[in-house]
Amino acid sequence: MSSNNIIRVAVSGACGRMGQEVVKAVVDAPDMELVGAIDKFNAGQDIGNIIFGKPLGILIEEDLEAGLKNKDIDVVVDFTDPGSVFANAQIILNSGARPVIGTTGLEIEQINKLKKLSEEKNLGLLIAPNFTIGAVLMMKFAEMAAKYFENAEIIELHHNKKKDAPSGTAVKTAQMMEKARNEFGTDNVPEIELIEGSRGGTTESGIHIHSVRLPGYVASQEVLFGSAGQVLKIRHDSIDRTCYMPGVLLGIRHSVKNNDFVYGLEHIL
Repeated sequence: MSSNNIIRVAVSGACGRMGQEVVKAVVDAPDMELVGAIDKFNAGQDIGNIIFGKPLGILIEEDLEAGLKNKDIDVVVDFTDPGSVFANAQIILNSGARPVIGTTGLEIEQINKLKKLSEEKNLGLLIAPNFTIGAVLMMKFAEMAAKYFENAEIIELHHNKKKDAPSGTAVKTAQMMEKARNEFGTDNVPEIELIEGSRGGTTESGIHIHSVRLPGYVASQEVLFGSAGQVLKIRHDSIDRTCYMPGVLLGIRHSVKNNDFVYGLEHIL
């Protein structure tokens, strides 16, 4: 961190829909300074011209490793794609910066490897399947409800440009529910799918997860619990991507201050 306590932030995936919102949020934050923008598109252009219609003096760099080299960067926020995020996180840690990752699609084995690397480097690393405060609360409420309901399913709905399914939020929700109960749907009758995949994907604990991809959605999720005579629905809808930004800024500040490994925004609320 700079001597005046300003957090120096770079954004990986700066030209994407989420990346642009992160750039705006960092520029507006009084305790942060945007010092880098990395994206495979628009290399060489000023990120300010693309987002604000006026230059910021920060040129977009195509290569992440080159974009971080020999620069004093505290945090790199990554909103890229599932195929790049694991390598990106390693590059960021090896550069001496702290990754704040909103890209989903990381496997458990990859998360464990990143945790080990962050501890070796003594650098903060935050991985958040969802940065929306309301979505995090939805996951916590689902964890609470799982103690009392033996049957549960998850429906997650996203825009049709999202590559991974199920969403990281749905996976994280199921993991949190499994802390309260290790088996769901044990009284279901044996099922026959007339069309393969009709019942969605199923976790080892028996939670069915259904993924919807349609234009018009940003991100929504509904967790359904059922028992004799009642159904409980816990739902969260993201209407605009600005809803993620308070969580992103919270994650940036936490990672610089604490230098710890965190998986899930709920641990720092």
